[in-house]
Amino acid sequence: MLLLLIEFLNHAYGIKVPAVFSYSSTRMMLATVTTLIFTIFLGPRFIRKLYQLKTGQSIRVEDCPMLAELHQKKKDTPTMGGILILSSMLMALFIWMDLRSIYTLLLFVTTIWLGLVGGYDDYLKLKHKNSKGLSGKKKLFFQMLLAGIIGLYLLWPTASEALHRGKWFTPPVVKEQIVQKAEVKTYTLNTQEYMGSYYVPFYKEPIFQLTGGILILGFVFTLFVLVGTSNAVNLTDGLDGLAAGCLVMVSLVLAVVAFLSNNIEMARYLNILYIENSGEIAIYLCALAGACLGFLWYNGYPAQVFMGDTGSLALGGIIGLAAILLRRELLLALVGGVFVVEALSVIIQVTSFKFRNRKRVFLCAPIHHHFEYKGWPETKVVLRFWIVGLLLAILGMISLKFQ
Repeated sequence: MLLLLIEFLNHAYGIKVPAVFSYSSTRMMLATVTTLIFTIFLGPRFIRKLYQLKTGQSIRVEDCPMLAELHQKKKDTPTMGGILILSSMLMALFIWMDLRSIYTLLLFVTTIWLGLVGGYDDYLKLKHKNSKGLSGKKKLFFQMLLAGIIGLYLLWPTASEALHRGKWFTPPVVKEQIVQKAEVKTYTLNTQEYMGSYYVPFYKEPIFQLTGGILILGFVFTLFVLVGTSNAVNLTDGLDGLAAGCLVMVSLVLAVVAFLSNNIEMARYLNILYIENSGEIAIYLCALAGACLGFLWYNGYPAQVFMGDTGSLALGGIIGLAAILLRRELLLALVGGVFVVEALSVIIQVTSFKFRNRKRVFLCAPIHHHFEYKGWPETKVVLRFWIVGLLLAILGMISLKFQ
């Protein structure tokens, strides 16, 4: 909205607003501060309202009975704190982002869609105290539906053209720059070439490129990344501050990548794709980092509020979508290694229980509960997972230079 306001003041009244407010770097910082202040200052009033609504957290005991004892104090802690996080992010989106950008639209739809799915799941758990909420199949269906719509838009040119109206929601403009004998050659990629290229950390060339009918594999991979990331963050959200702290680090790394991809000179220097207007992705990721940091003020041990599925499903989907748009899915797997391990621990546990005569690999899954069962205090588990997340984030930043 700020950019539209600047243009309106300039054309209608000849008022020139300092150009610094149109820079994506400025708006990244302002978005971070906006969501941070919003969550911290509105947190107490919001938490009081949740207490009045009796949105107490239910403790899972059917698979890991010891959790009831370990987390007994969390029983009445309100959940659905994701509403506060997502509200602050949407406010930052409308104020600081370019509302004409296709990236703004995709991120907005993902936030609303997954926020509603997670919110309805939380609502069912609160309304029916013994309910597990929205069934896994229904939850997966809505996640897959969103991912499918986004995948079709990105991989099907007709869908991209249908949404484009004038200067609004133009399809992504992506350029690949190749230096040959001190001469720079720039190639503009169409949407399918852009989405069909897959990169790994520490290597500048795409490991493979999908074309033609094989792009169906790219569509499936898009579904896997978006849905998988959404659920991985949801599984990680089991200890005070664990998911929020890891999300801050992951989102900031992806924000830096998005910012650098928006600068054609830096993109060429670092051997990454130039993605026009990807600064809008960076702004929203900074808003996410600020919101999670502010939420940690109340979600750190001992937590006064939990984000619930309302927050975790949406926030996971957002970073998954950002990685897809930046063509950095495998970088996300690296810097978000904590989320990957948490999800894998559940997959391994369920598979072992089903096919090895009800034998378990871990004392309890996700893996953060395994360490609790081994006697680690909750604060130690969270702190050590944060340290691992920070190391992976640093490694991800290093990969941009060493390629």
